[in-house]
Amino acid sequence: MYETGKLRLKKFYFHPITVFIGLTFLIVLLSGILSLFQMQATYNTINANTNELEPVLITVENLFSFDGIKYIISNSAKNFLSFAPLGTLLLSLIGLTVAEGTGFIEMLTRRHVSKIPKYLFTFIIIFISIVSSLINEVGYAILIPLIALIYFINDRNPILGIITAFCGVSFGYSISIFVGSTEVSLINYTKIAARLIDETSHISLTSNLIFIIFATIILSIVGTIIVENIIAPKIGKYKRDEDLSPTEKYQSLTIEEAEQKQMERDKYEKRGLRYALIISILFLLFFIYSLIPHLPWSGLLLDMKENTYLNQLFGPNSYFQDGFTFIVSMFFMLAGVAYGIGSKSITNDRDIIEKASKKFSNLGSIFILMFVVSQFISVFRKTNIGLIITAWLANLLSKISFNGIPLIVISLIFIAISNLVLTSPASKWLIFSPVIVPAFMQANISPQFAQIVMRAGDSMTKGFTPLLASFVIYIGYLNIYNLKKNKPYTIRESLKIISPYCLIISLAWILLVVLWYIIGLPIGPGVYPTI
Repeated sequence: MYETGKLRLKKFYFHPITVFIGLTFLIVLLSGILSLFQMQATYNTINANTNELEPVLITVENLFSFDGIKYIISNSAKNFLSFAPLGTLLLSLIGLTVAEGTGFIEMLTRRHVSKIPKYLFTFIIIFISIVSSLINEVGYAILIPLIALIYFINDRNPILGIITAFCGVSFGYSISIFVGSTEVSLINYTKIAARLIDETSHISLTSNLIFIIFATIILSIVGTIIVENIIAPKIGKYKRDEDLSPTEKYQSLTIEEAEQKQMERDKYEKRGLRYALIISILFLLFFIYSLIPHLPWSGLLLDMKENTYLNQLFGPNSYFQDGFTFIVSMFFMLAGVAYGIGSKSITNDRDIIEKASKKFSNLGSIFILMFVVSQFISVFRKTNIGLIITAWLANLLSKISFNGIPLIVISLIFIAISNLVLTSPASKWLIFSPVIVPAFMQANISPQFAQIVMRAGDSMTKGFTPLLASFVIYIGYLNIYNLKKNKPYTIRESLKIISPYCLIISLAWILLVVLWYIIGLPIGPGVYPTI
């Protein structure tokens, strides 16, 4: 008798950088094939002057050609330098690394954050992450590094912190507790589309306010339950080496010496905290004053060329939006330096620079990844494949004769599917609004509620695609904190661990929108789901 043995092949894991390079070549090749078959689509836009539909033909741009290769080579540097996550992440990390290096973040975490119950803290993270969409996508660059660090210091798995922050920003995108950049980018398309049916339609910036406030709270609660009850048990504890510990190592001391040392350290920490608090209050007052118009030397962050305050704050040339990441970075930097001086964790400018520089030493891989992803996304957008698929879905939706709840649900699903290949809310709504808004109005559903459907569909699958530019921050930080360097987090694995969140939140979105429509609660001041 011979004992039969099983042949076990060693699994090989490709790094995300390698995978994105492969995907880029695949998209280039696919563009050539689809161009050969003349893949194209037509969608309607609305002429704002004539209020009439105008067809737009889009075809696949062939990059598997002489001119296509020239485009890729000549635009590679431009694509990388203009890649939004690169600038926002670098800017936020400057402040965060200073605050971390001086011990400011560790002190706050040890003294205050560690005392917050984990369910409550998870709720706070998701709530803040959702609210961050007020200012486009800055939440990814600020919250993912910060929450990962706080979890690490607090002896919770930083991988879980990264997932929590990313899911909070992504799957709650487009809602908040106040109107913001989403309204500014969507409302014009909604208004123009509504006037195809009713030329007197008026849609205010606050027309979705009640709904988005309620949705922010509900999704924060649902998200907390998903993270703590489903994702956290699967992620497990973080088994780190002693070398990775953020706390200082002290030599063995007698009990009396240890107590004396601790008292001295507490004294300096409290003084550092007072310094940081003073600077934080002064900075906050300056920030608030910069948002108040028509006072002496005020309005620094407002675009005073705009007529309304919301457009001054969130318009296309808003200094507040463009400078918000810098403001947050400066806050952490100044508070960190103030704490360092007060606690004596820094003694001169060289200490600050050296401590901050050390924190950047582990970030090389994420910047290489950003270069590769910037090329991948640029190439995909240039091919027009995402636009064509979205146009197909919009055309298919226009041919479906549904009313009421079936129309709402199928619109949510189609927008959610298109979001996998076209992540910009404004670009999607440009194509979908001339279809969805008139269909809703003819079914006695208000155009304002159609805009809610757009927001919900966009949020349902926002984070579940590598074509989202800020996905690179998520997968990059997963691998920075990954202890199994021979088994990196791949695109597949990164999507797999957030799939429960995506699925349950999508169901929650559908249920919330449908129930709101059935009950008929106001979605904004004086605005209802039906006309």
